[in-house]
Amino acid sequence: MIQERQPPFLGQKGTSMLEGELDEINKRLVAILDSIYDGLYITDGQANTILINQAYQVISGLKPDEVMGKNMHEVVSKGLIDRSGTLRALEIKAPVTLEQTFRTGKQALITSTPCFNESGEVSMVITVVRDMTELYGLQEKYRESEERRKAEMGFLRRHQQFSSCLVANDPKTADTLNRARKVAALDTTILLLGETGVGKEQFARFIYENSQRSEQSFISINCGAIPPTLIESELFGYERGAFTGAKREGKMGVFESADNGTVFLDEIGDLPLEMQVHLLRVLQEMQITRVGGTRSIPVNVRIIAATNRDLLDMVHKKTFREDLYYRLNVIPIEIPPLRERPGDVVPLVQTFLQESNKKYRFQKVFSPAALQAMQQYHWPGNVRELKNVVEQAVILSDKDDILPSDLPIAPCFSGERPESRGAGEGFSLKKAVAQFEYEHICQAYDQYKNVRAAAASLGMDAATFVRKRKKYEQMLQK
Repeated sequence: MIQERQPPFLGQKGTSMLEGELDEINKRLVAILDSIYDGLYITDGQANTILINQAYQVISGLKPDEVMGKNMHEVVSKGLIDRSGTLRALEIKAPVTLEQTFRTGKQALITSTPCFNESGEVSMVITVVRDMTELYGLQEKYRESEERRKAEMGFLRRHQQFSSCLVANDPKTADTLNRARKVAALDTTILLLGETGVGKEQFARFIYENSQRSEQSFISINCGAIPPTLIESELFGYERGAFTGAKREGKMGVFESADNGTVFLDEIGDLPLEMQVHLLRVLQEMQITRVGGTRSIPVNVRIIAATNRDLLDMVHKKTFREDLYYRLNVIPIEIPPLRERPGDVVPLVQTFLQESNKKYRFQKVFSPAALQAMQQYHWPGNVRELKNVVEQAVILSDKDDILPSDLPIAPCFSGERPESRGAGEGFSLKKAVAQFEYEHICQAYDQYKNVRAAAASLGMDAATFVRKRKKYEQMLQK
């Protein structure tokens, strides 16, 4: 710090101090002022610069020889600073606070305070300069992050203007839908139960659309599809530098992103045991802690969970937390498999047919025989399999009329098993054995719902199972 002349508060008339003592006190005062983190800029009552400290030089980039002894009007006119709080304070004779940007690029908040003598005249103006660059930068990053989050949430909401359009022609489906409608408006946790492919996510969306949170976000996450090493950061987010490869600014998790909205946790039975305690905290306290963080972050979300597994059995086997089970199982809704609601099959076929025709620009229709074949099929893959079959048939059929032969389902699994014929009707022993094995193959598939498990139950591999099934179908249809 360079000082051109002795400050007036150290050089008062009538002092009895020796010059050496005065110099020592001046040095100590300068050392104190230079140790202050905030910048100091002091002028006399005529706006002439009499002191700047070290912090001011760092913040402003100005050197003492550029401003010491110079009037603030000159400093401003030369463009050394963009504006002066000192001149404004002298003008209104009151403290002034304003923002200032220096040639270093630093942004500061300055407060210029006039000091008055016994005559009521301004003797000094003391300006405190606080570097706000880092804080403003954080505020800007936060603002950008919030704008980005709002934009993402707006995008999700715009593209999630889905209509669940649940088909409920069958009485069983109608009863289930009525139960879902009753609890949709109540802000409580719901557990959807049912086999794979029955449409649990569609029911979750129906509940969301009919809830008080329908204007907020709906985020669906499959707990079984995320690697165990990533699921914690995906659900709860992470702080900057939490792990190698983490984003520098950190990341919000699902629960933070869906604040005030709805989170659908599909395949909740696949959630790792060590993660279940964190989910329990969300349900109990509505708080989360990011990976690598220490502070608790409040969240306000509604949770809808779904599973095709027997959670109570998992509780007994100690693979699912009992306290979490009861927290999730507040309102259970069992969704029946498609084979138990045959009244939905044809309406669903027509719905998916319409979607496929629109998507691929076709005008195809299912023949009555094809519809009957699909109505008789037991649909082990439920609605998901039905949609897949319809789309495949639309794409692969050669004509606009889709026939049973165009359906990618096996005859023995569509209710079209060849009828048994007894002895004396030209039915050989070879065919009788074939009939016997064929029936057992079909029954095994009916029971286990997939080729691998059905084959294992009969003591054969999957390839042999499929080969024999095809062989006996051809033999028995002759």
